[in-house]
Amino acid sequence: MIGKLTGTLDDKNPPQVIVDCHGVGYEVLVPMSTFYNLPELGAKVSLLTHFVVREDAQILYGFATQAERAAFRELIKISGVGPRTALSVLSGMSVAELSQAVTLQEGGRLIKVPGIGKKTAERLLLELKGKLGPDIGVAASVANDSQADILQALLALGYSDKEAAAALKALPNEVGVSEGIRLALRALGK
Repeated sequence: MIGKLTGTLDDKNPPQVIVDCHGVGYEVLVPMSTFYNLPELGAKVSLLTHFVVREDAQILYGFATQAERAAFRELIKISGVGPRTALSVLSGMSVAELSQAVTLQEGGRLIKVPGIGKKTAERLLLELKGKLGPDIGVAASVANDSQADILQALLALGYSDKEAAAALKALPNEVGVSEGIRLALRALGK
């Protein structure tokens, strides 16, 4: 099993890179989030990897962070989601965005990823619930169900994740949904 590659970045051709490790060039498929953060050609690079062996191919997938690799591994466990689709999901959204979409059960965000239809998005939401580690991003600031409802309402009204999170932090912990939305909108209107 190949778990990590460290070497010289020899070639970049999305989504594939070649990492030269002491004279052996490894072809590695990476999500675009990793690709955009790679150094220039000839620089040292280190990638966490996942090795897939199939009847007709042996493919190495690379990731810049442990969270990306863990999310990839959770995605490929889902029936109907292969490594290519998992790579597409991680190229279309960050792990934090994926975790937030799963926590808030927002299938619409997943459907925007090429290759993900409505049924696959619903399956992803169902099967990934609670499996992407601790909730990341805005979802981590949600303390209870009413705050989750307030957050969803603000996002549905077109406010950004940052604006909604800031408004949510300013609210009292035990505020009701309708009162919380009213207070959040008042705070955002200033």
